[in-house]
Amino acid sequence: MDKQYNHQASEQKSQQTWEQEKTYLAANNKGPLYSIDTPPPTVSGSLHIGHIFSYTQTDIVARYKRMSGFSVFYPFGFDDNGLPTERYVEQKLNVTSYSMSRSDFIKLCLQETKSVEEQFKHLWQRMGLSVDWNICYSTISEESRRLSQESFIELYKKGFIYRTYEPALYCTTCRTSVAQAELDDAQKPSFFNDIVFQDYKGNDLIIGTTRPELLPACVALLYNPHDTRYQYLRGTQATVPLYNFQVPVLEDEHVDIQKGTGLVMCCTFGDKTDIAWYKKFKLPYKQIIGLDGKWMENTGILAGLRAPAAREKIIEALKEKNLLIKQQPIMHSVNVHERCKKEIEYLALSQWFLNILEHKQHFIALADKINWYPHFMKSRYLNWVENISWDWCLSRQRSFGIPFPVWHCKDCATIILADIKELPIDPQETPYKGTCPHCKGSTIVPDTDVMDTWNTSSLTPYLCYAYYARSIGKPVDPFTTDTHNFIPMSMRPQAHDIIRTWAFYTIVKSWMHQGTIPWKDIVISGHVLSDAKEKISKSKGNNKLAPETLLEQYPADVIRYWTASGSLGQDVAFSENQLKIGQRLVTKLWNAFRFMNDHKPSSNAQPANLNIHHQWILHQASDCFKHYKAYFDKHEFGLALGLLEKFFWNDLCDNYLELIKKDLWDHQNGKTPNSSIEDTRWTLSTVGFQVLQMYAPYLPHLTETIYQEVYRQQIGTASLHQTRFSVLQQHNYPESIHIMEAINTIVGHVRRLKTEKQLALNAPIASLTITGADKAVLGSIEQQAHLIMGVTHAAAVVTKTGHNGTELKQTDALWHATVAV
Repeated sequence: MDKQYNHQASEQKSQQTWEQEKTYLAANNKGPLYSIDTPPPTVSGSLHIGHIFSYTQTDIVARYKRMSGFSVFYPFGFDDNGLPTERYVEQKLNVTSYSMSRSDFIKLCLQETKSVEEQFKHLWQRMGLSVDWNICYSTISEESRRLSQESFIELYKKGFIYRTYEPALYCTTCRTSVAQAELDDAQKPSFFNDIVFQDYKGNDLIIGTTRPELLPACVALLYNPHDTRYQYLRGTQATVPLYNFQVPVLEDEHVDIQKGTGLVMCCTFGDKTDIAWYKKFKLPYKQIIGLDGKWMENTGILAGLRAPAAREKIIEALKEKNLLIKQQPIMHSVNVHERCKKEIEYLALSQWFLNILEHKQHFIALADKINWYPHFMKSRYLNWVENISWDWCLSRQRSFGIPFPVWHCKDCATIILADIKELPIDPQETPYKGTCPHCKGSTIVPDTDVMDTWNTSSLTPYLCYAYYARSIGKPVDPFTTDTHNFIPMSMRPQAHDIIRTWAFYTIVKSWMHQGTIPWKDIVISGHVLSDAKEKISKSKGNNKLAPETLLEQYPADVIRYWTASGSLGQDVAFSENQLKIGQRLVTKLWNAFRFMNDHKPSSNAQPANLNIHHQWILHQASDCFKHYKAYFDKHEFGLALGLLEKFFWNDLCDNYLELIKKDLWDHQNGKTPNSSIEDTRWTLSTVGFQVLQMYAPYLPHLTETIYQEVYRQQIGTASLHQTRFSVLQQHNYPESIHIMEAINTIVGHVRRLKTEKQLALNAPIASLTITGADKAVLGSIEQQAHLIMGVTHAAAVVTKTGHNGTELKQTDALWHATVAV
């Protein structure tokens, strides 16, 4: 082995070998199936350290499961359809989807996503992800489009999907409707404005509102029926200021008597309450905001303005007419679109919806059938489901996405579904052949919306099944074949911010299609935080830690080591100090195994009678693996790593290696018999292999390189990552613990004493006196005197009964130590 570990050469060689030998192909790793529903990253820019953090944690689990005897099905995907990709292409190429032909824009998106996907794949390979790259899907591929459209048709026929002209959440910046799960809350400054309306007698009525720019869309005033101030208005009309049209005055118990003046206006639409009143009282719909976010011609002085400018304009006009009597500054919570962070509006459109409100109790019950890691993340899911107030709007008014496989008859409004055999299909590019099956009309038009990208991502278990079925020669269609041996999948790894989208929507789809849960375990990771304690993301511009830059400074395994230091579900700040600790570990492991490589055993057979220090380290290694496995089986890879670290640094390096070094060096000088040295070499090799295996999920490149140098010929398996933990022998020597704890305590005392006296650790001691109350322990220590002498460099060891304390003193230029146990 080289004196120093060359990580660049080792990483490149390992990665090339894994790919050429198909090391991670499920078929090349026999055992029970373990399937991973890997998150397909959004193809919209570059990956950041947050991606490295969460995806590497998934790989750590995958590698552990593979070495535990499972045939790991570990595909990878790219989420490259929908709004995120459109916005990325628009910003990168300085174009807009609505300023060019739909087909030309789609071609641009496909070109750009292909390029980004190659960059992503290259980075993941550099990080050592043990993915089967032969199974790599995209959410805009033909397979994905077919599956999404087939799912839509099936759920429409089952009655879960419906189409209606309905007020919906709409982002005027992204020019598309959005779902409730795509909203964030933002605190923004505003004013509470008291505006003068007039009642039927011409008297002033004061209305408080934060959105005066919606005056032209006012359709009613409302008061609480228990509010005695306004009961005289029952059944009357009020006049809207500036626009001078009349609206009815209505009663509703949802009006807060204590808020503002107790009199409110209903506009179409300012919020969900407006929508509820619009439906309850069958009020007219006055659309004043266009799909481009500009106020329409019917708003007079506000025409052509966007919301902020329209608000300023209407305030000016109200002030000029003395119709604004009070303004109070406030901070209030508003809904913004998570993609662009702009405030959303509510517009009425004909759109497709998935009925989730009627089935919320099913989705709540399903949570109990899934294992949540960490468990407290389950409550975050439940809170989300309980507070959903909208059905899932599937429609998006964009170009790049999966089209709805639907045409509409303009004569009778019949919905015409595509034939399953024709999928995937783009109705805008494929005219409907024939006449309407209902009215025989010939005016058939395509549906022009595309599906919400989550509508495809929610089908990833079925996408994975299609690839898995194809790989083993089974029928591919997951909706018409028995998938119970594959779905539920084994594990879904994901971040906590998409519990309300990806996790929830996947649970919804699996239940609607097959009445099952999508996976047995869901493992939730946290985010990486910037110095400002904000989530690092592509959109925030706080990404100073580009993975490519870090990989120029540190081995991939060191970065992986840092990712394993995070706790499940917890956000962490990036820690360069943790990288430095990982770098020291890499160096320590390399040096430890260089030492082991110089002292290989001549036989793999276990010696008959092992000394107590060999028994102890074997027992400690077995005990470490037992608890390591227990942690990993709960996906607590961070706790497993901490346990392993303690064993490697303390037990193996600080104690055992120091105990055996003198024997090994003496043997080279002909002072130690072969039989004793073979015991040491066999123990060292056995424990070393256990350590190497346990570190393998975290540090795959380093451990593979060491394996090829030290163990490949002995073990025979082509790659360390295809070996199994089951080959580890369990060594149970509990009787060794007590005496070795005493020996390690003695050695620790001597080291501390030498340090206090500013002596080198290898400074000779003329005599070492060990005192203690337990004669049996002292007797056992006497039997191991040669070990203690070797590591403490003592010329003689004497044991005495009693408690004489701990000291190091000099007599006649010789040092004499006394320690108590």
